[in-house]
Amino acid sequence: MNFVEELKWRGMLHDIMPGTEEQLQKEMTTAYVGFDPTAESLHIGSLAPIILLKRFQLAGHKPIALVGGATGMIGDPSGKSQERNLLNEDTLERNLNGIKKQLSKFIDFDSDSENKALMVNNYDWMKELTFLEFIRDIGKHITVNYMMAKDSVKKRLNPDAKAGMSFTEFTYQLVQGYDFYWLNQNVGCKLQMGGSDQWGNITTGTELIRRKSNGEAFALTIPLIKKTDGTKFGKTETGNVWLDPNLTSPYKFYQFWLNTTDEDAANYIKIFTFLNKEEIDALIGEHQEAPHARSLQKKLAEEITTMVHSREEYEMAVEASQILFGKGTAEQLRKLNESTFLSVFEGVPQFQISKNELNDGINVIDLLADTTSIFPSKGELRRTIKGNGLSINKEKVTNPDLNIDAEYLIGGKYILAQKGKKNYFLIIAE
Repeated sequence: MNFVEELKWRGMLHDIMPGTEEQLQKEMTTAYVGFDPTAESLHIGSLAPIILLKRFQLAGHKPIALVGGATGMIGDPSGKSQERNLLNEDTLERNLNGIKKQLSKFIDFDSDSENKALMVNNYDWMKELTFLEFIRDIGKHITVNYMMAKDSVKKRLNPDAKAGMSFTEFTYQLVQGYDFYWLNQNVGCKLQMGGSDQWGNITTGTELIRRKSNGEAFALTIPLIKKTDGTKFGKTETGNVWLDPNLTSPYKFYQFWLNTTDEDAANYIKIFTFLNKEEIDALIGEHQEAPHARSLQKKLAEEITTMVHSREEYEMAVEASQILFGKGTAEQLRKLNESTFLSVFEGVPQFQISKNELNDGINVIDLLADTTSIFPSKGELRRTIKGNGLSINKEKVTNPDLNIDAEYLIGGKYILAQKGKKNYFLIIAE
């Protein structure tokens, strides 16, 4: 696979330094991408650079994932309007461990292959470096004029900017440049890759390598992912879409991709999946003929949910979606694990009861009209049952004398009542 050509047809090449493509065609090349350790999980904003490293490895090259234990203590000014809070060592350590675990799902760190990936933490080589050594051995090679010309600096020094730039942030590009230099000298890394907002920091590294060691170094960036309406990719009303299933359930993760627009889905399926051009062109063609079937979004959600979580989690997310939108069965409902179940019914009205009340059973009318007040009156509830409008745990209730006991509890804790097609109520027995 020609790595650069692959990025081009997928719309994933933004800037590339002259000579980079020739270097990649000449020999197996080592490249790194940096990851920001501000949280213990990466989110889907990090998915494009993760997949970039995976494609790089599949093309026969050697990837390095750098987690910024040192740079995380400073804060990158690129794309930021103000300085962010700095992290302490304990928080950084926890975040680094979480990120390493996630990256291992995508990139091969453990095989015996020549191009197996490396995981590095820049704190390991920065912690012993004194300030005087840094300004003497690194700072003297890059002029202030060169650093001031970078967009990330100019934007923050603009008179209209809300906040200025601290010396700490100003040095960020030098620190990142030193990362590239260290990796170039110690593990033969010749290429740094990242998002297009990193171009200034990356080229500072290539310049430092050239000036300090007269070595070869290259740069490549990918576009920042945005929605077609111009809004930020990866954000929802509730915040980031995380890769950690404990922070964003696989069901919600699946729903995020399933609910993308037609235009976004056509872009995302190129960026975030490993389907080839023929498969993607066929999917887009099929979708254009019957957009109401949403085949493109369904395939996109399938590929990414399976890759990030598992086939099993994907299938459970599909079943959960069917349950919520009226096609699911009682059997499917009972198969859901607790986190998926709660994700599906997040936000529906909840009613607490004592488990003891179910020991001898309780009449369905008493349960829903008295014990929980899901229905305002027994008369309305009887009319609903008569009109075939009540379900308990996805099974129609036709008998107003039905006795609800502990066997109805899903996962030993929940009973799902449904009025009509769309009104759900969750009874929690504890």
